[in-house]
Amino acid sequence: MRINLWLRLCLIVLAMFAFSSVARAQVGVAISAGFAPPELPVYEQPLCPGDGYIWTPGYWAWDGSDYFWVPGTWVLAPEVGYLWTPPYWGWGGSAFLFHAGYWGPVIGFYGGINYGFGYFGHGYEGGRWDNGHFFYNREVNNVNVTVIHNVYNTRVNNVTVNRVSYNGGQGGINARATSQEEAAERERHIPPVAAQEQHVEQARGNQELRASVNHGRPPIAATAKPGEFRGGVTAPTSEGRYNPPAKGNAGTPAPAARNTAVHPNDLPAHDRLPAPNTGNDQLNQKYQKQQDQLYAKQQKEHQQLQQKQDQEHTRQAKNANEAQKQQLEQKHQQQTQQMEQKHAQQQQHMTQQHQPPPQHEGGKPK
Repeated sequence: MRINLWLRLCLIVLAMFAFSSVARAQVGVAISAGFAPPELPVYEQPLCPGDGYIWTPGYWAWDGSDYFWVPGTWVLAPEVGYLWTPPYWGWGGSAFLFHAGYWGPVIGFYGGINYGFGYFGHGYEGGRWDNGHFFYNREVNNVNVTVIHNVYNTRVNNVTVNRVSYNGGQGGINARATSQEEAAERERHIPPVAAQEQHVEQARGNQELRASVNHGRPPIAATAKPGEFRGGVTAPTSEGRYNPPAKGNAGTPAPAARNTAVHPNDLPAHDRLPAPNTGNDQLNQKYQKQQDQLYAKQQKEHQQLQQKQDQEHTRQAKNANEAQKQQLEQKHQQQTQQMEQKHAQQQQHMTQQHQPPPQHEGGKPK
């Protein structure tokens, strides 16, 4: 009896541990915010600390109630040949959705955001791997050549300075993923390494890095290494604009301004999103098929609602007065916004379902 009881207790503990592991893996999945992140602050890049370190640019993260700045930093690449695709914010129809960064053999899509230092919207011009060593482009990187000899000089031309920190929506970057970037999304990925996760947690706990405190000008814009928030830090040379909405009655940020689109045809075109790479080809194909089916279903709903609204316009055209026309337009706008909100929620749910299994730093599933 005692042995059976002990076994039962062990099974319960193991089940609780498994559940908590799954829960932790889902934390941060499908992060969304009701208003746009601040502009990107302008800052100088700290000196590269050593061979094999890759620059990971700073970005605005969300803690559920406020944006906070995650300083740019140099991170040791987890594997030879791997590069960093930065995270980015993208408009999802009813909220801004966060797309996490990752390590991979090819740079993927990061929203067309100009983070600087080689990340000018598409690809990476800050360096390259060659025969197991990373070579740094001195035109965009701060490198001490007496310490690091793997360097070259390639001038980067026609780089437009744009500090907008999000893709899509009103005022956002109007960029879409190329076919090569879409293919990169399906390559083998490694999530942010432990040093990066700790870096984010330290930034989250630093009140001075919160946008509501620094108003878009974080006192620590970049660090030489992850988590080094005291020595070797860089302050911004200019601030990023911060335009939060007015506070609601409950003291939480009010919802983002509603999309002004009245009819489905007024909405910006939505891209077909690739499913994440799980490391399992069969599972990748299954997820991509589900993603394509959802996309096709949503496009059909767009067309059906547009046809319905066109018919209502045709029926009303003969005898309606201005007040009736305005009332119909308000009805159509509400229908369109409700549809967009539903589609954003469906996409968010799909993202949660397709979340790849958690991995060790070496890239193998736990």
